[in-house]
Amino acid sequence: MLTAGKQAVGAKGKGALLPVYAQFPVRPVSGAGSWLVDESGDRWLDAYGGHAVASVGHSHPRVVRAIAEQAEKLLFYSSAVAHPAREALAERLAALSPDPLAHVFFVNSGAEANENALHLARRATGRTAVVSVTGGWHGRTAATLAVTDGARYEAAARRAGMPISRKIPFGDTAAVGAAVDETVAAVIVEPVQGIHGARDCPPEFLSALRAACDDAGAALLFDEIQCGSGRAGAFTAAEAFGVVPDCVTMAKGLAGGLPIGAVVAAPRLVEGLEIGDLGSTFGGGPVPCAAALAVLDVIEGEDLLSNVRTVGAQLADGALAAGIPAVQGKGLLLGLRLGRPAAPVQRALFGHRVLTGTANDPEILRLMPPLNFTREEADLLLDALGKVWDR
Repeated sequence: MLTAGKQAVGAKGKGALLPVYAQFPVRPVSGAGSWLVDESGDRWLDAYGGHAVASVGHSHPRVVRAIAEQAEKLLFYSSAVAHPAREALAERLAALSPDPLAHVFFVNSGAEANENALHLARRATGRTAVVSVTGGWHGRTAATLAVTDGARYEAAARRAGMPISRKIPFGDTAAVGAAVDETVAAVIVEPVQGIHGARDCPPEFLSALRAACDDAGAALLFDEIQCGSGRAGAFTAAEAFGVVPDCVTMAKGLAGGLPIGAVVAAPRLVEGLEIGDLGSTFGGGPVPCAAALAVLDVIEGEDLLSNVRTVGAQLADGALAAGIPAVQGKGLLLGLRLGRPAAPVQRALFGHRVLTGTANDPEILRLMPPLNFTREEADLLLDALGKVWDR
């Protein structure tokens, strides 16, 4: 038990905020598009997008207007009452997802979405075992820690009493059949592994997972928290890879900066679902739903999926031309494999007021700019990269 006299992380006098992420060297006070403005008035090019959340850029006028208009009319009521924004967003997401994905449940975050997807799979199959992929990251709740790769996360899941998932080596098609059997409720996979460095799954690997799940009666779950909502160049990564799962989870960029998560499931996972089987007080609130609807309007109205494919290819080709040994990922979720530690390169880019990310793979520099990142902004990023890469 901590007492007032104890000195500990988070104790009084040591700062109220618990340390969560290593801090970027910028304190933004405003943002517009792909740019942040700091307390000194300097502009920073944001190729990180706040963990891929700023999907249509910072403070897009259409999204800001939708938030303000909805907040002025009704700030919040729970899903105990119907609301047109929630219903409209569910219909839009179902229409944008490949058949037979047609049933939507809203939550607040990606981890919650994955937790509920796992819950639906276990409920539908009557099984408990889950298969995941090495390098995968699915969240910090008890159930998602148990399917996230890494000793520290598995240890946290064990402390919570959760069974640890079986792991398939990334891309190992030959290992799929042996791992996915009649005891498995679900296979969960990121089509593009975000935190491991934007590592894109081989399409034949995803196809093998689909076939194995069909043979074993298991559910295939696509965690599209980071790679979905347009970032892979199609609205769902499932469409971009040509493999349809039984469930897609979405979050991060879906509402352009407000917290929302979504589970989009096929009928087989929700048959017999009764009131009370799922629930979320804040999930699908009026304001995040209004923001998400505006984000979808921007993606469609500004033809951002085409932009993602074009600018993503420009960044990948430009990085290779600059001497970067390899590029992985898809669309505007890219990992530049530097062949040396990425952290010093990231710090050097900070010196040019350019924000990028790193990854669990220490040699990866991760790019997740807004979907409306322009060709001119891509050139600025590549120019800065060339300057620090020559060192």
